[in-house]
Formats: sequence, structure tokens, C-alpha cells
Amino acid sequence: MSRLLIPALMTTALLLGEDFAEAQQKKANYDESQIAPYTLPDLLQTATGKHVSTAEDWTQLRRPEILALFEQHVYGKTPAPSTWGKVDFKVTEVKKDALGGKATRKFIHISLPEHPAWKGMEVMLYTPNGLGKPAPCFVGPSFGGNHAVSTEKDVPLSTRWMRPNKEKNIIDNKATEESRGNESSRWPLEMIIAQGCAVATYYYGDIEPDHADGWKEGLRAALSKDGAATEWKDGDWGAIGAWSWGLQRIADYLETDSDVNAKQLAVIGHSRLGKTSLWTGAQDQRFGVVISNNSGEGGAAIMRRNFGETTAVITKAFPHWFTKTYTSYSNNEASCPIDKHMLIALAAPRAIYIASAVEDEWADPKGEFLSGLNAEPVFALFGKKGYGVREQPAIDTPVGDTIAYHVRTGKHDVTSYDWEQYLKFVKRHFEK
Repeated sequence: MSRLLIPALMTTALLLGEDFAEAQQKKANYDESQIAPYTLPDLLQTATGKHVSTAEDWTQLRRPEILALFEQHVYGKTPAPSTWGKVDFKVTEVKKDALGGKATRKFIHISLPEHPAWKGMEVMLYTPNGLGKPAPCFVGPSFGGNHAVSTEKDVPLSTRWMRPNKEKNIIDNKATEESRGNESSRWPLEMIIAQGCAVATYYYGDIEPDHADGWKEGLRAALSKDGAATEWKDGDWGAIGAWSWGLQRIADYLETDSDVNAKQLAVIGHSRLGKTSLWTGAQDQRFGVVISNNSGEGGAAIMRRNFGETTAVITKAFPHWFTKTYTSYSNNEASCPIDKHMLIALAAPRAIYIASAVEDEWADPKGEFLSGLNAEPVFALFGKKGYGVREQPAIDTPVGDTIAYHVRTGKHDVTSYDWEQYLKFVKRHFEK
């Protein structure tokens, strides 16, 4: 096959996935009365039948079991550190008067010297000036790149492959000058800095391009034995796992940066990157707060509910996000040994915020709420409180303590309203 045809085929495959998902949105069930009865897997019963009744039993017995089930059946197992070897952190730029003097901006290049086939990731870190102490930090991936998150004109334009999007001025799968700042509404940097918090972000495509064959050319390929992934087996990690790996390496760097309080990290993500945030929080307990924004199917939503997007749709449209095993639960969710209340429970006893949007029915807002509700018994083992309510709250009415939730006005997006809640939540939990 001619190498010149490969980019066109990639784009075609990507659009087929997007088009399929969009077509399925119109056919999906949005009627609660049409949801088939289901039974959730038992959070507090081990594989040997032992009932978990203490925090110690959860931590030592049940939690490792559930984590392993998600590795095996949903996201795949992240390779051990011995696989990637030394991680190199290089601060490439420091701007002390960013955002009109309100913040310091740093760029950090993270690379793997033993795997030069991977080009590395470019982390952008904003920390508040004049705080007088290390800042709590939000850590999350972006869809559009650092230049899309920030409106500052001197942020380097990403040169990596990007998903086609004419509205965001992504032309021929590349960012353009016109795409600067197109994600800034989702990352209100000045609002976050004004609240005394830092932000660390990277473009998820630095790890691996988000298309069906991305695993053959991104981080996963570079870490394969021959440096060119040729096989993808049941249990192998998917793109969500790889993107999560990137967030964990940012946490590694932040432990070395005196401007950041590395004991006060909050991982955050939206949509497929909300799924990534949840999986990151499950694997890495350095993140004291986990935030899922509209993560839906494959994220916070109960997979056994046939409402909105389903396992069958997501594994056909975006199979590369997950381990190959997950596709076997297409129209067969009842046979899966996990459901997403168990993913929420993996955050315990740390704080977790689940957010929905009322017009984002595709992501099943009630299913997202129910995952948090059904995770409460695990948090209770640690003396932590959940929602404080049994029914999904009214629109724009946040509820909860260690597990929190809101469904806001509007569509599938991240808004200033969402961030107002996240900032309050993070400050409340980190200031305890």
C-alpha cells in the first residue's frame, strides 16, 4: 500500500467511527421506562465470597480485585515502569509574567530516552504568582493542544496529528494559527489562578493520536518489543490507558516542582478524557480529587443501562480507547464482571466529583449519578459521606460531600459553572 494513502485512510476510518456514533445517537433509547432490568455486581463481595465490612478489607482484598478486573475487561493493564525505563523531565521555558503578571508559565518536555521513537509530551503548567506557598494543581489532558487551552500568543503551536475539525480550524489534521484559544472556554485559566490553584495540561495526541490505528504509531508502539506494535490482544492497554499514563508522568514531574503542592493534585477530564481521568484516579492515588465531566459510557455511566450511548456503540465506533476484551460485552453487558459504580469506588476514600449536562442525554446523566450513588457503601467504610440524597438532584443544584454530583443546564461541554463547582470542591477537600 502506498504510504501516501495512509493518512487518507486514517481520516476515513476516523470519520466512519464519528459518523456511526452520530447516527446511533438518533436511534438510542432516551426513555427511562424502556430501560431493561439489571443487577449490578456486588461491590463488597470478594471473588472467594467474603463480605467486605472494613476499610482494611476493602484496601487489601476487594480493591485490588476490582482494579484487576478493569485492567482485564475494560481499559487494559498499564505496563510496569521497567517497560519504559528512565523518564526525562526538561523545563524548556519559564515565563514569570504570564496572564498579565498573574501567573508563571512553564513548559516541560517529558520523554523516554530508552524509547526515542516516541516524540515525548509537552506539558504546560500555570502557577499563581504571589501565593506564598505551593499551589494545589488541576491536572488534565486537552483535546486541542496547549495553544488551544491558552490565549497567550507565544504558546507554541502543536505540530502533532489532530482530529479533523473545520469549526476549530484544524486543517489537514494539523493545528493552524486560527485554532489558537479554541479550547480556552473549557480551561478558564484566569479564574483558576485567581482561586490560588495551578493547572498542568498536555495535548492527549502527544501520547497517541486518537484514531483507530493510533496504537501502531504512538506510545504503545514505542513501548512494544520491536518498537512497532503489530498485535493488540485481550488485556492490552487501550488509548485511555495510554493517555492516563501521561497524566501520571505529569504527577511525577509535579513532585519535583516547588511551586506546586504535589499532595494536592486533582485529575480532571471531559468526555473521553473524563473516562481517562477516572481511570487515572483509580490507578494513581496521588490524585486526592478525581473529576469526571460528562464522561458517559465507558466512564461514569452505568453500562448496564440501555440509555443513550451503549457498550455496543462505543466499542464499534472507538474500539481503540479500550482493551480488546471490552468489545465482547457489546449487547452483552450483564456478563461483564464490573460496572462503573465500581470505578467510582476505586477513588475511595479520596474525593470524587461527577458532573453531567441535562442536554447531554447521550452520556446518560442519570446513569452517571447512579454510579456515584451505588459507590457510597465503599466510602462509608472509611467514614466518608456520599451525595446525601437518593434521587438525582434538580438542574444546577450540586449535591454531595466526598462524592459530589451536579447536572447543569446545557450541552456536552465544560463550562464556567462546572469550574466554579470544581474549584469549591477542591478547596473544601484540600483545606480540611
